Amino acid sequence: MMDMMDITTVWEDLVWDNGGKIVYLILDGVGGLKDRDRGGTALQVAHTPNLDEIAKNSSCGLLEIVGPGITPGSGPGHLSLFGYDPLKYRIGRGVLSALGIDFDLQTGDVAARVNFATRDTEGNISDRRAGRIETDLNRHLCDKINEKVSLDFEGKFFFKTVSEHRAVFVLRGDGLNDKLPDTDPQNIGVPPIEPKATSEDSKKTADLVRKFIDRVNAVLADEQPANTILMRGFERYEHLPKLRDRFRLNAVCIADYPMYRGVSRLVGMDVLPHPGGMKQRFETLQSCYGDDYNFYFLHVKHSDSEGEDEDFDGKVDVLEAVDRLIPKITDLNPDVLVVSADHSTPAVMGRHSWHPVPAMIQAETARVDDVSRFDEYSCGQGLLGLRPGTHLMGLALAHAGRLQKFGA
Repeated sequence: MMDMMDITTVWEDLVWDNGGKIVYLILDGVGGLKDRDRGGTALQVAHTPNLDEIAKNSSCGLLEIVGPGITPGSGPGHLSLFGYDPLKYRIGRGVLSALGIDFDLQTGDVAARVNFATRDTEGNISDRRAGRIETDLNRHLCDKINEKVSLDFEGKFFFKTVSEHRAVFVLRGDGLNDKLPDTDPQNIGVPPIEPKATSEDSKKTADLVRKFIDRVNAVLADEQPANTILMRGFERYEHLPKLRDRFRLNAVCIADYPMYRGVSRLVGMDVLPHPGGMKQRFETLQSCYGDDYNFYFLHVKHSDSEGEDEDFDGKVDVLEAVDRLIPKITDLNPDVLVVSADHSTPAVMGRHSWHPVPAMIQAETARVDDVSRFDEYSCGQGLLGLRPGTHLMGLALAHAGRLQKFGA
């Protein structure tokens, strides 16, 4: 049986420029678990007649985004959906965050995602997101750090605002390595993890990161609630093969959140200016739909955010708001419409999980099954069955008529 890399290589050999347009609607973190009090998952409880109508005319199933029992980050999750084996292409959150704010990363740069956080008098983390501070305060803190913190080495660092409590840290210079642990303990009531080298090659980088954090802590000592930083996803930047080269797709990204703009730019999509809100994203799709592109990626973030905040009702509200906007996609009558997610974020857990995500593919060539609802349990009964997340791109290409016959 072919492994995942072999399958994607076959698609690259079979793809041609003929075929129709593909729309990906990715509802971030949409998968969930049943809430005992509400009697179902957020998708089951939400009133989503338009999504359900798509399900009635689609092939439905579940996607295992990375592998059994593996909880995906958003970066690997989206790479999988775009046909990149996330076990082969391991991209850190820092690189994606930097690209997401249009930072000009250079080969060899080491980037990390940053959370402004709150540290108590004993040095323990009391809030990993510093109360989700406003972006304006974030900019003030970044300016303060850039003005007062310095590192003595033959290179330079960059510290940039992303949004709310998130920032990005980039080291540029010779001899840098990304083999460092996250400093974010992913818990409260405990101290940050010290940046220690995990290899001989990473000692220089670990020492620079340690000094930087110590100096930032001194600069932010009089700030509240953001008086420290946590770092995740250290990654040395290298170029990835592009969607155009692999699958002959002229692709466009419509997203507000920097991380998803970053992963889109990484795989060669055109990234449109920030739409400014959910409704505006759907309207942007309508306005750019035409001859310039054959692959459209529309991202919805708040289905994930509400899950992370353990706000079940908030997640239901987001799904219902999305559903009301679905006609803005279906009125375009795309050749292939895919609706799925990059991972599950059950509100009952408050974090990403390993549970497979629902998926549906609507196309003239789709084998329509008996599924009549877009939710985790209904899609589990569909003809697509349970399959790897990387299969989605090949199926979308095939349904769009973009793959030639294999063999004689």
